[in-house]
Amino acid sequence: MALIAAGGYIAEHYQVSDRLVLALTAPKVDTLRATFPYCTDSARTSCIVDGDTFWLSGEKIRISDIDTPELSPPRCEAERVKGEAAKRRLRELLNAGPFSLVAGWRSEDRYGRKLRMVTREGRSIGEVLVGEGLARRWEGSRRSWCE
Repeated sequence: MALIAAGGYIAEHYQVSDRLVLALTAPKVDTLRATFPYCTDSARTSCIVDGDTFWLSGEKIRISDIDTPELSPPRCEAERVKGEAAKRRLRELLNAGPFSLVAGWRSEDRYGRKLRMVTREGRSIGEVLVGEGLARRWEGSRRSWCE
Protein backbone atom coordinates (compact mmCIF):
# COMPACT_ATOMS: atom_id res chain seq x y z
CA MET A 1 0.00 0.00 0.00
CA ALA A 2 2.81 2.40 0.87
CA LEU A 3 4.46 1.60 -2.48
CA ILE A 4 1.30 2.55 -4.37
CA ALA A 5 0.96 5.79 -2.42
CA ALA A 6 4.61 6.65 -3.06
CA GLY A 7 4.16 5.94 -6.76
CA GLY A 8 1.15 8.24 -6.88
CA TYR A 9 3.05 11.01 -5.11
CA ILE A 10 6.04 10.69 -7.43
CA ALA A 11 3.86 10.63 -10.54
CA GLU A 12 1.90 13.68 -9.46
CA HIS A 13 4.89 15.76 -8.40
CA TYR A 14 7.52 14.61 -10.87
CA GLN A 15 5.37 13.93 -13.98
CA VAL A 16 6.32 10.29 -14.53
CA SER A 17 6.17 9.35 -18.19
CA ASP A 18 2.97 8.00 -19.74
CA ARG A 19 5.10 5.15 -21.06
CA LEU A 20 5.80 4.00 -17.53
CA VAL A 21 2.08 4.10 -16.73
CA LEU A 22 1.45 2.11 -19.90
CA ALA A 23 4.08 -0.49 -19.02
CA LEU A 24 2.59 -0.97 -15.55
CA THR A 25 -1.13 -0.94 -16.40
CA ALA A 26 -1.73 -1.92 -20.05
CA PRO A 27 -4.22 -4.79 -20.27
CA LYS A 28 -2.96 -8.13 -21.57
CA VAL A 29 -6.06 -8.60 -23.74
CA ASP A 30 -7.79 -5.84 -25.73
CA THR A 31 -11.56 -6.05 -25.26
CA LEU A 32 -13.04 -2.80 -26.57
CA ARG A 33 -14.41 -2.63 -30.08
CA ALA A 34 -16.75 -0.31 -31.96
CA THR A 35 -17.36 0.97 -35.46
CA PHE A 36 -16.30 4.60 -35.64
CA PRO A 37 -17.79 6.95 -38.22
CA TYR A 38 -16.94 10.65 -38.09
CA CYS A 39 -19.04 12.61 -35.60
CA THR A 40 -21.88 14.75 -36.86
CA ASP A 41 -24.19 17.16 -35.05
CA SER A 42 -26.59 14.33 -34.20
CA ALA A 43 -26.30 12.10 -31.14
CA ARG A 44 -22.72 11.03 -30.49
CA THR A 45 -22.35 7.47 -29.31
CA SER A 46 -19.16 6.12 -30.90
CA CYS A 47 -17.49 8.42 -33.43
CA ILE A 48 -14.31 10.34 -34.26
CA VAL A 49 -14.16 14.09 -33.44
CA ASP A 50 -10.56 14.81 -34.49
CA GLY A 51 -7.10 13.24 -34.29
CA ASP A 52 -7.04 13.00 -30.48
CA THR A 53 -10.70 13.02 -29.43
CA PHE A 54 -13.46 10.47 -29.96
CA TRP A 55 -16.69 9.21 -28.43
CA LEU A 56 -17.04 5.61 -27.24
CA SER A 57 -20.38 4.32 -26.01
CA GLY A 58 -21.55 7.85 -25.16
CA GLU A 59 -18.35 8.94 -23.35
CA LYS A 60 -16.04 11.57 -24.78
CA ILE A 61 -12.41 10.40 -24.72
CA ARG A 62 -9.32 12.60 -25.14
CA ILE A 63 -6.17 10.63 -25.95
CA SER A 64 -3.92 11.70 -23.10
CA ASP A 65 -0.45 11.01 -24.44
CA ILE A 66 -0.63 13.05 -27.68
CA ASP A 67 -1.59 16.37 -29.21
CA THR A 68 -2.88 16.61 -32.78
CA PRO A 69 -3.65 19.65 -34.95
CA GLU A 70 -6.88 21.49 -34.21
CA LEU A 71 -9.84 21.31 -36.57
CA SER A 72 -12.35 23.54 -34.80
CA PRO A 73 -11.11 25.90 -35.94
CA PRO A 74 -7.68 25.33 -37.47
CA ARG A 75 -5.39 28.35 -37.20
CA CYS A 76 -3.87 27.90 -40.67
CA GLU A 77 -4.22 25.73 -43.77
CA ALA A 78 -1.28 23.50 -42.80
CA GLU A 79 -2.95 22.74 -39.46
CA ARG A 80 -6.24 21.89 -41.19
CA VAL A 81 -4.58 19.52 -43.65
CA LYS A 82 -2.56 17.71 -41.00
CA GLY A 83 -5.54 17.69 -38.61
CA GLU A 84 -7.75 16.02 -41.23
CA ALA A 85 -5.03 13.43 -41.89
CA ALA A 86 -4.74 12.70 -38.14
CA LYS A 87 -8.51 12.36 -37.87
CA ARG A 88 -8.63 9.89 -40.80
CA ARG A 89 -5.75 7.86 -39.38
CA LEU A 90 -7.26 7.68 -35.89
CA ARG A 91 -10.47 6.36 -37.46
CA GLU A 92 -8.49 3.69 -39.34
CA LEU A 93 -6.61 2.68 -36.21
CA LEU A 94 -9.67 2.45 -33.97
CA ASN A 95 -11.66 0.54 -36.60
CA ALA A 96 -8.79 -1.94 -37.13
CA GLY A 97 -9.70 -4.18 -34.20
CA PRO A 98 -9.96 -4.49 -30.43
CA PHE A 99 -8.19 -1.93 -28.27
CA SER A 100 -7.91 -0.89 -24.64
CA LEU A 101 -8.17 2.37 -22.71
CA VAL A 102 -5.60 3.03 -19.99
CA ALA A 103 -6.24 5.67 -17.35
CA GLY A 104 -3.31 7.83 -16.33
CA TRP A 105 -2.86 10.01 -13.27
CA ARG A 106 -5.67 12.42 -14.24
CA SER A 107 -9.06 10.95 -15.03
CA GLU A 108 -10.71 13.95 -16.74
CA ASP A 109 -9.72 17.26 -18.27
CA ARG A 110 -11.39 20.61 -17.59
CA TYR A 111 -13.90 19.96 -20.40
CA GLY A 112 -15.13 16.72 -18.83
CA ARG A 113 -13.42 14.47 -21.38
CA LYS A 114 -12.04 11.18 -20.07
CA LEU A 115 -8.24 11.23 -20.40
CA ARG A 116 -7.03 7.85 -21.62
CA MET A 117 -4.17 6.28 -23.51
CA VAL A 118 -5.45 4.04 -26.27
CA THR A 119 -3.54 0.80 -26.74
CA ARG A 120 -3.57 -2.23 -28.96
CA GLU A 121 -1.46 -5.24 -27.96
CA GLY A 122 0.24 -3.07 -25.32
CA ARG A 123 1.33 -0.39 -27.80
CA SER A 124 0.06 3.19 -27.66
CA ILE A 125 -2.00 4.19 -30.68
CA GLY A 126 -0.92 7.74 -29.88
CA GLU A 127 2.69 6.69 -30.41
CA VAL A 128 1.72 5.31 -33.83
CA LEU A 129 0.34 8.75 -34.75
CA VAL A 130 3.50 10.42 -33.41
CA GLY A 131 5.67 8.04 -35.44
CA GLU A 132 3.70 8.90 -38.57
CA GLY A 133 4.13 12.65 -38.00
CA LEU A 134 0.41 13.23 -37.36
CA ALA A 135 0.74 13.98 -33.64
CA ARG A 136 3.32 14.95 -31.06
CA ARG A 137 3.72 13.74 -27.53
CA TRP A 138 1.65 15.66 -25.00
CA GLU A 139 3.95 17.91 -22.98
CA GLY A 140 1.39 19.63 -20.78
CA SER A 141 0.27 22.41 -23.14
CA ARG A 142 -0.69 22.95 -26.75
CA ARG A 143 1.76 24.42 -29.23
CA SER A 144 1.03 25.90 -32.62
CA TRP A 145 0.99 23.66 -35.68
CA CYS A 146 1.34 26.74 -37.91
CA GLU A 147 5.05 27.43 -37.39
